[in-house]
Amino acid sequence: MSTVLNPPAPSRHALPDPGETVPSFSWPIAGIFASALALFATGTWLALGGRLPGVTIALNATAIFVMFTVVHDASHYSISSRRWVNSVFGRVAMLFVSPLIAFKAFGFIHIEHHRHTNDDDHDPDHFASHGPWWQLPFRFAAMDVPYVGFYVRNLRRRPRAEVLESAALLLAFTGVVVVTIATGTFWLLAIVYLIPERIAMTFLAWWFDWLPHHGLEETQSENRYRATRNRVGLEWLLTPLMLSQNYHLVHHLHPSVPFYRYVRTWRRNEQAYLERNPAISTAFGNTLSPHQVGEWKQLNQKLLKVLPVRMPGASSAPHAIFHRLPVAAVDPITEDSTLVTFAVPEELRDEFRFEPGQHVTVQMEGVRRNYSICAPATRATLRIAVKHIPGGAFSSFVHEQLTAGDVLEVMTPTGSFCTPLHPLNEKHYVAIAAGSGITPVLSMLQTTMEIETESRYTLIYANRTKDSTMFRRDLDELEARHADRLQIVHALSRESGRIDREKLEGWLSGLVAPHDVDEWFLCGPIELVTLTRDTLIEHGVDAQHIHLELFFGYDKSALPQREHQAASVTFRLSGREETTPLAPGESVLEATLQVRPDVPYACMGGACGTCRAKLVEGTVEMDQNFALGPADLEAGYVLTCQSHPTSACVRVDFDA
Repeated sequence: MSTVLNPPAPSRHALPDPGETVPSFSWPIAGIFASALALFATGTWLALGGRLPGVTIALNATAIFVMFTVVHDASHYSISSRRWVNSVFGRVAMLFVSPLIAFKAFGFIHIEHHRHTNDDDHDPDHFASHGPWWQLPFRFAAMDVPYVGFYVRNLRRRPRAEVLESAALLLAFTGVVVVTIATGTFWLLAIVYLIPERIAMTFLAWWFDWLPHHGLEETQSENRYRATRNRVGLEWLLTPLMLSQNYHLVHHLHPSVPFYRYVRTWRRNEQAYLERNPAISTAFGNTLSPHQVGEWKQLNQKLLKVLPVRMPGASSAPHAIFHRLPVAAVDPITEDSTLVTFAVPEELRDEFRFEPGQHVTVQMEGVRRNYSICAPATRATLRIAVKHIPGGAFSSFVHEQLTAGDVLEVMTPTGSFCTPLHPLNEKHYVAIAAGSGITPVLSMLQTTMEIETESRYTLIYANRTKDSTMFRRDLDELEARHADRLQIVHALSRESGRIDREKLEGWLSGLVAPHDVDEWFLCGPIELVTLTRDTLIEHGVDAQHIHLELFFGYDKSALPQREHQAASVTFRLSGREETTPLAPGESVLEATLQVRPDVPYACMGGACGTCRAKLVEGTVEMDQNFALGPADLEAGYVLTCQSHPTSACVRVDFDA
């Protein structure tokens, strides 16, 4: 075998696509859960009959060891695409694994491990994965004890219900111990649970923490390919015995992949992983270089195939066009917001493809409203979230009357809030959103996590209270599934006040230091967006890397009044070209609507970009612009709702 230790030069393959999605229901997990219950019941039955205490300890320790995989997958929402299924399995299994912490508390602690792997100060599993050799057996057996200390130090960050649940379980367990001591049945409890649980904890700490992480110095943020390892060889034995944790590196790269798909995920794109010099060792602990792994695979005549990440496509519509779409579902998100999902017919799928951050205009009886698409662009799902505004014509209709089966007029997607995504990107994105401003950000965040597997995202999300937070559970799930690459900070004004310059300065000095961020996305009330943008620029951030999304522009009456001239406007729409006069003070959009009522528009305030067209001839000036970026302006695009001619003739192209 070759002794070359240097990694092969990267050929710049697309970053590995796991090729696996969370199942609607994981039958393998259900199987091992049921098997573990049966083992534990059998061992307990033997103990109650006073028979074979050694067999009881072995059976129950095995059952508890297996139960941890159920807890582990549930904490990453990998058991089912339905959240409640993960919660049920996780809570029941956690009763067996450790009496010291609740399932939700474990989920928080475990995500912190993913985020800070091998970091001495912040990794809660560092206690078991790094320590003097002579202490390790004791550390393994007491693995969950430092968890309690870690959780206590972070109590103020955790939801009250979660803290109360953890405290109640700890008190209940203490009560059981006291009762068994008082009734003389403590030895039975020790045989059935206490001794097996400590044995299982010892093996769990050894196999799930020490074997994957010991001896590796790089943290998850420094090099996620070398913060944990895979073990190759004897896989016929190790894979079932360790419940696939011999491929622990796959889990840290793709936390939402179920445990029984780790090996398949690795083999799907093995060459692309190897190009990134991952930490790999043999079953006996010998380190392998990527060259050595490659040669070992060649000896086994296993051909490797790299599959590219699928990029989402844009709408095929030449410009925004209305279509009648049936409503597939209407679901409440919070007390005053509703999720509307559309059933897009097969023949319109191409026109309703969208890029992350885009929006659609919805029309009902002449009332037009613009809503961001809040679904990942990698899915064929079109959905919007409607925040109820008291007295609002459309939002009140959605909140009170809209039902599945109703038909609405929906315009094909428009907007350019997101930056281009590429599988090879290794960027840090930061989004600051408030209230319903989360809708385009949610789409961008979900899509980026899937497409750019090496990029990171930090979301600062402002709301009044936890209950008013839109998509709170979706965001929690995303953070669990992308633990080391996604961090979400909830800023609740009822608890700590609104986001102001002082808070922004604090985040910019630590959490999201400008020099560490590639792109900024701001979406929310205009006051917050402009304050944040001005603060970022003061901190040296290039304006080209600050992207804004507003649902409303400034009130035009507050803008400086200008003298505008009459002109002739020629416009192209759907392949037809027409000319119309424009009176002084009219915008290009207002003039074109008098000839063609199907000219695309939505907000009329320069915020959505629906009325975008390319200026082919003449000159215009815009009142305001919150929708077009520098690249759009340089390419000659204008917002026709804000554009006033400064030349006698103007020609624009909506089809461009």
